[in-house]
Amino acid sequence: MANPPSVAVIDIGSNSLKALVACRGPGGGVRELRTSTLDVRISAGIGGRRPRLADEAIERGVAAVRELLDEIKPLAPGCTVLVATSAVRDAANGAEFSRRLRAATGLDLRILTGDEEARLIGRGLTADPELHGLQDFYVFDLGGGSLECLAFRARAVEQAVSLPLGCVRLAERCVPDPAAPFGDASRVRVTEVCREVLAKSGFRFALPAGAEAVFAGGSVTTVRAIFAERQGQPVEATSPIITVDSLRALLGDVARLPLAERRSVPGLPAARADVFPVALATAIAVAESGGFAAFHHSFYNLRYGLADELLGGPQPR
Repeated sequence: MANPPSVAVIDIGSNSLKALVACRGPGGGVRELRTSTLDVRISAGIGGRRPRLADEAIERGVAAVRELLDEIKPLAPGCTVLVATSAVRDAANGAEFSRRLRAATGLDLRILTGDEEARLIGRGLTADPELHGLQDFYVFDLGGGSLECLAFRARAVEQAVSLPLGCVRLAERCVPDPAAPFGDASRVRVTEVCREVLAKSGFRFALPAGAEAVFAGGSVTTVRAIFAERQGQPVEATSPIITVDSLRALLGDVARLPLAERRSVPGLPAARADVFPVALATAIAVAESGGFAAFHHSFYNLRYGLADELLGGPQPR
């Protein structure tokens, strides 16, 4: 029997580059065939007034895309799409990165707008079989450059905004010394910025009481990975429900450590250790703003939404 048609998506994020090869599953959903992640931060300087990708960051990004393309080549996807989000979107030389990527791979780069990014994240989350029972819910996806916030009512997108609250961006803005422990002053500053930006964004926490909050993105996946290490089990076997109290406790554990020690925390990738406390403080600030006691973590996100679109799935309302 011939293999079902498949598609590949390479997501060039601020903090990491991720590949997904997927096809239609038996029930019509998105079935993952392969995923890969490379922690290649291309977004240094994104917190400045005039963000610009460093030449070495462009080189790392192009090399990482080529590596991911080599990894997925044996699966022979029917089409491969490269997308970029906040780091490239906001960079003054994003077009140069796109040209160099085209020269190295022969593929065009689709630079998503904030609205497109939020829409595709929402589409990906509704493809998660673990979330099929949810009707009214919030979705938050935290990346290195931005935080996507969505509200679904009856599984239709009611609100979608992209906010400049990514953990790399906030770390550059709020943490004077990334090598030092994450002090109270930095935590308070991150919290204040998050609350201020959320308040000014117009995003409303207006769903019925009890509406669930879903969180996606590498930082929350890392939270589960740390908990999995502590419990001695695979990350997929851990509970997808992450309480805000457990996030506060984890922040207390890692915030007191200098960067050199943080890099040795089991489950925490060394390349994320500098911005991880900022990511935790951001998730906690979102929870406090929305009055959430817990988040439902999902591995599904933008890549799955784009794969669903490429495979010809029905457009969500």
